[in-house]
Amino acid sequence: MEMLYHQFKRRVFGMAHRIVGTSDAEEVAQEVFVRVFRGLANFRGDSQLSTWIYRLTVNAALSHLAKRGRRQEVSDDTAMAEMPAPLEPERDPALASRIEAALQELPPGYRAILVLHDVEGLSHEECAAILECRVGTCKSQLHKARGRMRELLAAIADPARKGLGRSDRT
Repeated sequence: MEMLYHQFKRRVFGMAHRIVGTSDAEEVAQEVFVRVFRGLANFRGDSQLSTWIYRLTVNAALSHLAKRGRRQEVSDDTAMAEMPAPLEPERDPALASRIEAALQELPPGYRAILVLHDVEGLSHEECAAILECRVGTCKSQLHKARGRMRELLAAIADPARKGLGRSDRT
């Protein structure tokens, strides 16, 4: 169990952090590992172990958001410092902060698919298995999530655009 924990702790915490925010990520990650250790004996092997753990992570994060309501936890510089160290050697902290802020503004479902596919690098098929939906639905939700993310990033870069939808700008 310790080896399993060490193998997945960074990715589980990272996914939880990006879905629920800094303040609740540790709690969600802990809940995920409790579920993993309790359910490991019943794991049938229908999917890869990593897919099952990611599904538990997404489900725990979305359940946590539903329980706490839609309270916004937009990350700040302190929150960025608490995140696990990035895998890439250099990154623009201002850009990272804007991306994290926009990510926290996304609806939970959009946030989940964006984190799974674009941040974690999982395939559409893996995302669909984790989210328990069809691949086409996964692709559609990812397209919508990326569009909303672009709108949010534009609004953060230009506060005068905040709240404008696509139809308001044409």
